[in-house]
Amino acid sequence: MSESEQTATLQENLNSETALVDWDELIKHFARGVIVHVAPQLDLIEVAATMASDKKNEVEQWLEKGLINRASDDNARDWNQRKPRFWCVVAAPWVLVQEQSGEQPVH
Repeated sequence: MSESEQTATLQENLNSETALVDWDELIKHFARGVIVHVAPQLDLIEVAATMASDKKNEVEQWLEKGLINRASDDNARDWNQRKPRFWCVVAAPWVLVQEQSGEQPVH
């Protein structure tokens, strides 16, 4: 299987494992320090697949640009007040979240 086929398969699997969750359901993961907030301009599944494939250069670029980051105490305070919903997917050990902006991402 080629690398692009492997990536496509991984993305399909990750996409099937996404869920729409409330902030209250993520608090325990925040307490463990494993929440990664993904900026809305990025594709949640692409980020999860990149992290799961351990593509460090791409992840570092997103981190440097502030497009992904570990959820901070400021994030948690904001989310506690607003109670947003998130698209969520696990790329172990991380739980990637992206605030819901409407429809479920389609891949």
